[in-house]
Order: sequence, then C-alpha cells, then structure tokens
Amino acid sequence: MTSAGSGLTLLQTCALSLLVFTGASQFALVGALAAGGNPLTAAAGAFFLGVRNAFYGLRLSQLLALPRAVRPFAAQWVIDETTAVALAQPTRRSVRIGFTVTGLTLYVLWNLTTLLGAVGAEAIGDTAAWGLDAAGPAVFLALLAPMLRTGTERAVAGAAVLLGLGLLPVLPAGVPVLMAALAAPVALWLQGRRGTKTADDGPREER
Repeated sequence: MTSAGSGLTLLQTCALSLLVFTGASQFALVGALAAGGNPLTAAAGAFFLGVRNAFYGLRLSQLLALPRAVRPFAAQWVIDETTAVALAQPTRRSVRIGFTVTGLTLYVLWNLTTLLGAVGAEAIGDTAAWGLDAAGPAVFLALLAPMLRTGTERAVAGAAVLLGLGLLPVLPAGVPVLMAALAAPVALWLQGRRGTKTADDGPREER
C-alpha cells in the first residue's frame, strides 16, 4: 500500500519486492518517491541502506560454503533475519537449513503480502486521500526506533534528522536523505577525537 501511495503501479510494486528483498531499502525508496524525489536519488538512498547486506554476505559465505554457481541466487536472501538465524546454528548443515528455510519463507510471504497490499490499494482508489503516502516514512521510523540503543546511535539519528530537515527547503527532494547519511561519519570522527583527547589528558606517571 505504501508503494501504491507513492505512485508506483501494481507491476512496479511487485517487481520492487521481487528484486529488492530488503524492507528498509524499499521503504526508503517509496518514501522518497512519495515526497516527490528524483527516482535516481531515491534509488541511491535505498542502495546505501542495503550496503549492510554485503557485510552480512562476507560472513555467510564462510558459514554456508555454497557452490559458486549457487551463490548469486543465495545472495538475494541475505537479509537481517536470515543472517541472524544462520549465525545461531551450530553446524554447517543446520546453517544451510536455517538460511534456506528462513529465506524461502520470508521471500514468499513478503511478495505475497506485497501483492495483496498493492491490489488492496488499487481497490480503494485514490491512495493520497487515505494518507498512504505518509505510511512509508512512518513504518521506516517504527523499524528504526528500537535499534537506537546507545547514545552514539541516538546522536547520529538526531543529527541526520536535523540535516535532512535543514536541507529540505534548499535541495531537490531525495537529496537531503543522502546528505543526512553524513551524520554517521561525522559522529564517529567526533567520537574518535574525544577518545584521543581523553587518552592524551589522562594521568601521567611522575618520574
């Protein structure tokens, strides 16, 4: 429904779920499109959110040890849930079973519910009248909020919000989201400087 509220057709919505099997990236993409963003900048934001799956893949490639011909197909299922299930298994056989069962189940259910939601959105007519264009960002925030456990993570999120909102009036739609990503390296740089300063200012032994 959120995709339909962003102006995507039924076919485009289903293709997005089939090809981009990562919820955060999908919600970021449709949210940027709903705000009137350029499709290229919306896709770029979705891409950066999906980069973390590449790091999951580095670890899972060692645990699964799949034949080379199978790896491109398995890569489609490298997401948070399949990684968590695979890492919790004690043997390579159980790792493969856990990864396959979790990936297959989630992929089928995700695409089935996407189809049902898109069909339902078309049935209700004008999605903008129902406020579905705001559903994407709202769902994304609901997924993000529980992950902000440390002070650094909350500081990065807060700085990203300030950057995004501050640049919204002066940059094209979709670009402020990409600029907000600068909050993470800036926060890490400041944290590193603070740690270095603390170490330099620490007690020194008298000679």
